[in-house]
Amino acid sequence: MQFMMLLTETATEFAHRDDPEKAPAYWAGWTAFIGAMAQAGVIVRGDGLQPPYSATTLRIRDGKPLVQDGPFADSKEQLGGYFIIEVPDLDTALAWAARAPSASYAAVEIRPLLPPMPSLGG
Repeated sequence: MQFMMLLTETATEFAHRDDPEKAPAYWAGWTAFIGAMAQAGVIVRGDGLQPPYSATTLRIRDGKPLVQDGPFADSKEQLGGYFIIEVPDLDTALAWAARAPSASYAAVEIRPLLPPMPSLGG
């Protein structure tokens, strides 16, 4: 069964990515987590994201596009990246999510993926 782990981070943690003193420990935590998932063979795909300030949000209202610099939600935690993992069940997905560095200071949302869409072609 495939699950998406949506990894959130606080502004403080995003800042650690580029801090000369804190970046090594920050990236070491993520490298260890990714390495463990790779060794277990559960990663299907995953990517980190640029910080929230680099986002652009689009909404269509009354048929007109509204473009906003920055993320959709103004919250303490923002999406920092994702992994799609293939594991037997939700309990296993939760166990992997609990090992994510961001689980200890922000949150990890776990969602099952929808099954593939049926072919619409003839």
